[in-house]
Amino acid sequence: MTTAIPSSAKPKLPPGSKAPAIVGMVQALLDQFGTLERYNQKYGEIFYGPKSSLMPPYVIFSSPQAIEKVFTADPSLFEIGQQSTAPVRVLLGDKSLVLLDGSEHKQHRKLLMPPFHGERMKSYGQTMVSVTKEVISQWQVGQTICIRDYTQEISLQIILRTIFGLEEGQRYDRLKAILVDWLDTFNSPLRSFFLFFPALQKDLGRLTPWGKFLQQQGQIKQILQEECDLRRQNPDTMGEDILSLLLTARYEDGQPMSDESIKDELMTMLFAGHETTASSLAWSFYWLHRLPQVGQKCRQELNSLAKNAEFTNIAKLPYLSAVVSETLRLNPVVVFVGRQLKQPFELMGYQLEAGTSLFPSIYLTHQREDLYPEPKKFKPERFIERQFSAYEYLPFGGGNRRCLGYAFALFEMKLVLATIMSQIKLELLDNRPLKFGRRGFTFTPEGGVKMKVISISNGQS
Repeated sequence: MTTAIPSSAKPKLPPGSKAPAIVGMVQALLDQFGTLERYNQKYGEIFYGPKSSLMPPYVIFSSPQAIEKVFTADPSLFEIGQQSTAPVRVLLGDKSLVLLDGSEHKQHRKLLMPPFHGERMKSYGQTMVSVTKEVISQWQVGQTICIRDYTQEISLQIILRTIFGLEEGQRYDRLKAILVDWLDTFNSPLRSFFLFFPALQKDLGRLTPWGKFLQQQGQIKQILQEECDLRRQNPDTMGEDILSLLLTARYEDGQPMSDESIKDELMTMLFAGHETTASSLAWSFYWLHRLPQVGQKCRQELNSLAKNAEFTNIAKLPYLSAVVSETLRLNPVVVFVGRQLKQPFELMGYQLEAGTSLFPSIYLTHQREDLYPEPKKFKPERFIERQFSAYEYLPFGGGNRRCLGYAFALFEMKLVLATIMSQIKLELLDNRPLKFGRRGFTFTPEGGVKMKVISISNGQS
């Protein structure tokens, strides 16, 4: 005979929608931010989704206290989870750092850390500025441009040069062309369905979207393998680039990284280090010109610099830094950080079972009025007036899984903005509220931000 559990002792779950999971998934794919805001208004700062064929049970939350509890908890309580990370896995590969768990994640992260810190970062500054100048040298006064096309070109060239040490040439052009086409596979909400619904992932030949995606992904990995082989066969080709560092890196037991790990890591850097920065830069240009007083303040600060200022001094400019921070707050390129419970966990008074996915919401946390008064307004000053904790401001995630390339991304954004703002005067043609556009599981300004070149200060006019 079994004894009934008193109702008061039963695990209490947060409130949430009773609609079928597929309905919620479609709503989120078509309008991620609107769906989040509706749920937040209806259910509060934590809400629950039951287990389905598409997802494990999950909670989405925006309380800084809850985020702190998750980010500071013992990492062994969590795993990445196969189901909830399936879209990322399809893009980046099983051996990407963002998909590793436990000691494997810790060892891998330690190995990958050096290229993104210290003196090496300074050497990337020259590449960032040189590439930006090369790309904008094509602009002419009176020309209409889509700024995201150019921030994508800039960020992609920077990544190819810093990661691979590749300059212009056949291998460079081949990788760049395939990569751009591959990234455009999911450049709309409807195309993004392929990533989130495994039933659609059928290879029916290269003329179908999924078949073409897999073929291009295979070509990219083949090029990456060829680069690895070329470096190993010709040690003289080893340089200061990140690929060379990965090939020579060794774990504590003296073992090198496997080719599979290196290729998946390179895919991660190509995607995460290029796609996200391109979109964030486009949003920054939008706000700098949508709000003329913001652009003017930024230019005044840049004009106060010495002519040949160090790149590190540019990166420390308070107002420029605040513009970048506010862009990442108001227009995050990803909306969640993910963890999955390996054992029961108490959060905000609720008992969550093992297998539940935890999704601290970057977007909803950044929209909290108690942290960011008038959260819909672009106000860089808020980052000058106060400092926010790692649980209140989290554009790069947090805890032991904080984005490894965050310092690289911030450095790049500041140097690209400073280079263009000090040389080019632009006019915003999309002078209206812009919506988020979905590109797979990242977000970008819809339409790419149309602008017009008004003047160029390097002698052209």
